[in-house]
Amino acid sequence: MKTEKADKPLTVKPVITGSEAVIRSLIAEGVDTIFGYPGGAIMPIYDALYDFQDQVHHILVRHEQGATHAAQGYARSSGKVGVAFATSGPGATNLVTGLADAYMDSTPMVCITGQVAAALLGTDAFQETDVIGITMPITKWNIQVTRPEEIPGAMAKAFYIARSGRPGPVLVDITKNAQFGEFEYEYKKCDYIRSYSPVPVLNEDAVLDAATLINNAKKPFILCGHGVLLAGAEKELAALAEKAQIPVASTLLGLSAVPVEHPLYVGMLGMHGNYGPNVLTGECDVLIAVGMRFDDRVTGDVSCYATKAKVIHIEIDAAEINKIIKADVAIHADAKTALQSLLQKVQPAAHTEWIAEFRDADKKEYDKVQHAELFPQEGELKMAEVIRRISEKTNGEAVLVTDVGQHQMVASRYYRFKNPNTNITSGGMGTMGFALPAAMGAKMGTPEKEVVAIIGDGCFQMTLQELGTIYQSQIGVKIVILNNNFLGMVRQWQQLFFDKRYSSTEMVNPDFVQIAKGFFIPGKKVTTRDDISAAIDEMLAHQGAYLLEVVVEKEDNVFPMVPAGAPVSAIRLE
Repeated sequence: MKTEKADKPLTVKPVITGSEAVIRSLIAEGVDTIFGYPGGAIMPIYDALYDFQDQVHHILVRHEQGATHAAQGYARSSGKVGVAFATSGPGATNLVTGLADAYMDSTPMVCITGQVAAALLGTDAFQETDVIGITMPITKWNIQVTRPEEIPGAMAKAFYIARSGRPGPVLVDITKNAQFGEFEYEYKKCDYIRSYSPVPVLNEDAVLDAATLINNAKKPFILCGHGVLLAGAEKELAALAEKAQIPVASTLLGLSAVPVEHPLYVGMLGMHGNYGPNVLTGECDVLIAVGMRFDDRVTGDVSCYATKAKVIHIEIDAAEINKIIKADVAIHADAKTALQSLLQKVQPAAHTEWIAEFRDADKKEYDKVQHAELFPQEGELKMAEVIRRISEKTNGEAVLVTDVGQHQMVASRYYRFKNPNTNITSGGMGTMGFALPAAMGAKMGTPEKEVVAIIGDGCFQMTLQELGTIYQSQIGVKIVILNNNFLGMVRQWQQLFFDKRYSSTEMVNPDFVQIAKGFFIPGKKVTTRDDISAAIDEMLAHQGAYLLEVVVEKEDNVFPMVPAGAPVSAIRLE
């Protein structure tokens, strides 16, 4: 008896607006938090968002720049893609600083902007700005969508590009008519784009060449960059270092990839990094750079950099290889994949005398700089002693979000990071005002962790309006202002290199605690050493946001320091 096949049920595609398609697409990509600010050109998307409030949490920031930094903090702490909304014109242009910051620091972020109707493009309509042209140099990819049916594909590509390979920010600009228009919606995640190969194929011959160099090295040295964290390669890096007993130093953005207490960790590289890794870069015979781009703050004068070393460069972005420092062995690959292969080929070794050179340098730096900074017996409060106490009281396990300047360098030097992705700072751009909104995002991304923002008095005044966001959204960040009544880093340079001509760097500051109270956030001001310990305890014990202002020494300098343009070996201890 012949049986007839049952007809397949027809899949009915819902007919929805472009605005609803945006929200549905975000949900399909696993987005649970959006940072944004509404306006005329993006109003249809906000209207669609109203019906999905049980699935997507929107945080109303007080400035669009705050939305981008919050999205960065969220991405850096959670490992997900950060999302920000803004309207056209000034709303879109206010995203520029955050986009540039995310681009420099390889942070995955998708920004969605509203735009005037397609028929008005190019007419100088109200709040029309060429956001695509403006953001092209500072995004990994951007696109303007003018028809509703283009939205799902654009959104899928945006998330794939933002999170794959070397991550970065993407901008999707959607005209108002595309938001209003209706179409049959279907969403397919993107996992392939022709001519875009985000994950390089590992060259095993290059890995073998690298292993040969390492196995024959007398003074090998690992430089750990942000790419280690982005690849989730912390365990592989530690295993390689332990197997071959290789000292490891970190870039500013690589901090927290290796616990500070690890016996092979030797400190931070760079202009205000530790003495040992800077000086001994010039003595190593094999330099293994993993997921870092040889920024000028790390290399100093490149003509004098690591002149005795064979350089192995593991990097996912081919554009960074041989851009600044020539690699003897280039491994164009994901850091985790490359380290897994390298680990199998590297032989166990011991470099006791070489490691001892770093410890001798540590002692020199401690005696000359650190002891007086960390354990002062008299005088005004030092930035370093405040960070030391915060580190001790949080057991090195807080997510530390730092702004830019002296306090950033001190916090990076003296906080004892234990866990990966707990150092969030603006590295490549050095964006003042970054920390407060980024801390909001970091707390939203990892609500179970203590998030402490370390901010200078100058930086705080650039984005303090986000205290309103913190109060409205009940975001429990802890805010520490290290107040020296100066733009401290600029003042330090003026002191050292411009004969103490303090031009436009002294600050007449407001009452920060009173400002916080105006936003219904409790706070305290500390001016003496006797009060600092109890004040930190009170801050950490408080349920919810808290602001602690600590008045520190006005002309406290950060040492060691490599003068601009000098070799890293010229690092100064005073």
